[in-house]
Amino acid sequence: MADKAVVLLSGGLDSATAAAEARQDGFDLYALTVDYGQRHRVELDAARRVAESLGVKRHVFLHVDLTVFGGSALTDRLSVPKDRAVEAVPHDIPVTYVPARNTILLALALAYAETERASDIYLGINALDYSGYPDCRPQFVQAFQQLANLATKAGVEGTKSFRIRAPLLHMSKVEIIRRGLELGVDYGLTHSCYDPLPDGRSCGRCDACRLRRRGFAQAGVPDPISYADDGD
Repeated sequence: MADKAVVLLSGGLDSATAAAEARQDGFDLYALTVDYGQRHRVELDAARRVAESLGVKRHVFLHVDLTVFGGSALTDRLSVPKDRAVEAVPHDIPVTYVPARNTILLALALAYAETERASDIYLGINALDYSGYPDCRPQFVQAFQQLANLATKAGVEGTKSFRIRAPLLHMSKVEIIRRGLELGVDYGLTHSCYDPLPDGRSCGRCDACRLRRRGFAQAGVPDPISYADDGD
């Protein structure tokens, strides 16, 4: 029987690729998708589609309402930045940063992993295209792994040594897409847009859309999803 891995699965391009990496590494997948009140809740349906395509063993949906705190364009009434050239996206912390989101999500994934007796937790963060996010840095991953082994019964008793795996951490978007295609990821099932239209289509204009579109253009393959804005 294969070992288990918990995968944080948002439904986005990156998390789908990270999940495919976990499957490639020989793990049975136990997916966790968190509804935290995000503006782009259409990604929850994408997570379900991706999970089914990857054959996960168990898929947990959890509701944690971060709109109570707000403080982000994804959980509050702040505007999502639009029409910025990818090269002009600032490297300071953007308004789409959700306070402590990855810390919260990893804590939930850690509880799931300890319960399932899984040692490995995969997430799809990367430090290149989203360098403004403090919780997408190698230092964060290293620090959380240390915490995971200090703060759990399994870690203290030595029955498990938790590993936080971020296989995309040092990859660009085009590298992620190429790797995902090698792994057989169906990117037509994924969703990346921060501010989708009511019908679920991606806006094509937010930073996430523009980074995704550039990645596919650089990879020389068509992006399989549709956009409300078909411009460059």
